[in-house]
Amino acid sequence: MSFRLDQPDSSFYDMLNQGWPNLGKPFPGGPVEDQGKTLPFVPHGTTVLALRYRDGVVMAGDRMATEGYQVSARRIEKVYRADEFSAIAISGAAGPSVEMARLFQVELEHYEKLEGFSLSTEGKANKLSQMIKGNLPMALQGLVVIPIFAGYDLRKKEGRIYKYDVTGGRYEEIDYYATGSGGKDARNTMKKYYKKDLPEDEAFKIALEALYDASEEDIGTGGPDMIREIYPTVKFMTGKGIIEVDDARIKETYSLILGSRKKNAAP
Repeated sequence: MSFRLDQPDSSFYDMLNQGWPNLGKPFPGGPVEDQGKTLPFVPHGTTVLALRYRDGVVMAGDRMATEGYQVSARRIEKVYRADEFSAIAISGAAGPSVEMARLFQVELEHYEKLEGFSLSTEGKANKLSQMIKGNLPMALQGLVVIPIFAGYDLRKKEGRIYKYDVTGGRYEEIDYYATGSGGKDARNTMKKYYKKDLPEDEAFKIALEALYDASEEDIGTGGPDMIREIYPTVKFMTGKGIIEVDDARIKETYSLILGSRKKNAAP
């Protein structure tokens, strides 16, 4: 298939793959004969989650990346703005995950500029599925990328959450989801406290409690670091757009959570 610059493609990802395969696949690829070999330890990021509430979706992620049994980074970003009404939370091999999040941002911007309108929420989820599928050769070598995609659907006027498997399979979650090494522990907490039409403050508190519980059980998940002032990344997605929560609000809520647990702890 020939590629011409005078025939713009609304998919930036497809355009790169057709015209410049080496640039269009920053994470997939690798010689076939190398597939199946396990690569040395690389930084991995966990845990991320998303939870629906009355006005949309709250998405959060801890800040620590691990390399084997060591901390490789304490301030990694795992929740990225995709466009005005959606975000992607990354887990897995840190390098490919960050590259995928950034390429996904460009993909959505490129589509909107050429078509004059943005993709639907489901269309965005499908685009990300395609990119994860492209990463399968590297996933077989240990560089797994499994994100969560969430956004506010302007047509349905509600928040929506999508999870993925390593092959690019896409599945919509109705209420909440968490992934990464601490994902199961975070889901247990959300399952215990979740209810329909949560107000913002309560959904925010549940998200932070879920990350804290994951950090208590999983060595790969970082908890709130009061000494270094390192706190999870939290974003709300509503009909008004994306709202990024500042550290002061997160610190205040964690102080209340930890104070309550200390008070109720057994002597």
